[in-house]
Amino acid sequence: MKPIDHFNLRSFDLNLLIAFDALVSERSVTKAARRLRIQQPAMSHALATLRHLLADDILVRTGAIMQPTAKAAAMAPQIHSLLRQTQGILTAEDQFDPRTEQRIFRFGFSSELEVFLMPRLTAYLQHHAPGIRLLSRGSPRNEVHALLDTGALDIAIGCFDFGLERHLGVPLYEQSLACCFNPDLIRLEAPLTVESYLALPHVLVTLKDDIQGCLSDALMQIGQELNVVLAASDFLTALATAAAAPVLATLPNRIAHQHAAHFGLTVQPVPLELRIPAVSMVWSARNDRDPASVWLREQAASLIKTAEAAA
Repeated sequence: MKPIDHFNLRSFDLNLLIAFDALVSERSVTKAARRLRIQQPAMSHALATLRHLLADDILVRTGAIMQPTAKAAAMAPQIHSLLRQTQGILTAEDQFDPRTEQRIFRFGFSSELEVFLMPRLTAYLQHHAPGIRLLSRGSPRNEVHALLDTGALDIAIGCFDFGLERHLGVPLYEQSLACCFNPDLIRLEAPLTVESYLALPHVLVTLKDDIQGCLSDALMQIGQELNVVLAASDFLTALATAAAAPVLATLPNRIAHQHAAHFGLTVQPVPLELRIPAVSMVWSARNDRDPASVWLREQAASLIKTAEAAA
């Protein structure tokens, strides 16, 4: 099929196709003008322009009536069909039924929410939208906006900024931190003191090339630095390391309380006022009104909200 010549086609006023259809259908300049709700001189001008561009009279008088020429009669069904299809495209409502939707959605995470949300969301979708499939990945904070821009991600959840023209989002909840350690390897009295916290070796979680991980900005704000011996890419590695070595693992509060006991770890509050970003859901502005995207964002946010209320 020959490609559309957009450059040359733009020189033709496509409104003339509407005038053509009205003229051939009504076979009257006056009636065609009435149908398009324009003045008769304007319709006469459109007819004159069509005659010039198509090198054809379009309508000719036969006795008391106007009849389309052979060329106009041959063109009329195709132009009428084109206009009908255009009207259907422009007026069609977005159709979305979660029960029949077939689609892959790509999630990016910078926090522990991947292990929290994905099992719950997958279970929910299997019941309500079995054709929707999920692909999740860890996404560094400094890369997530570019991934949303390119479509590599549909939705990002974590410590991400939004509010720019092309990135929209909603805050989900404020984060707090806790630290975990193996009481057989580290003897600490409760509560954990600032001195002990700063002196002990640490394991943190990070998705960027920074040994201080996601705490780097928070530590800088209070003028402190930790002795980080391992920056891991996921919280399970951090917990397993704290179980095997005399180190503190500083993690989001939910993860610490939910999983530390499985590794034989003790949980205590972090004795510093570390301000870390809230967890947000972010998406590209181009997907903002896509019905399937809107629905899935609502389900994910609802599952997280319900879990926060029960925590």
